[in-house]
Amino acid sequence: MATKSVDTEVGELTAQELECGRRLAAAMFAMGKQQASVGIRIAKLGGFDRSAFILLKTLGHLGPSRSSALAAAVHSDPSTVSRQVAALVRDGLVERRADQEDGRASLLAATPAGLALLEERRRQMGISLARVVQDWSEEDVERFVELFERFVADHESYLPTLINECAQWARSEGEN
Repeated sequence: MATKSVDTEVGELTAQELECGRRLAAAMFAMGKQQASVGIRIAKLGGFDRSAFILLKTLGHLGPSRSSALAAAVHSDPSTVSRQVAALVRDGLVERRADQEDGRASLLAATPAGLALLEERRRQMGISLARVVQDWSEEDVERFVELFERFVADHESYLPTLINECAQWARSEGEN
């Protein structure tokens, strides 16, 4: 069975750039698997699902938000977000507040307990990641962090295009 590929302006990229992209994709996939493994283990031990944590973290960053804005911020379906938020509300980590601009709507906000949990998890993760690179030189760590922060920011800016490209590739694969 032949595989149809979608050539989205590959002509603009050099062989070296394409290889770099392949290596980045492989590294990101490996990191994603590792993070998923950590998330599954934490969920089993602490009963706190990774996707719910992402919602809580996003609310902590955005501040009080409508459910639709939260779903858009995490690139998820509003009904999925609604189910996950219900569990966060039940656990006292998120609260619903009246929207002062529209009395029919409500805003979601992280509670003090939710914000405290976020801060504790950040602290714990910071300690663990510091141990991962503790044998690196100070210069290597600083340069890596700078470049990684830059990559994450650029990745976030490109994310809507990336999602569209992946959807295009998926549709193309389905046509075989």
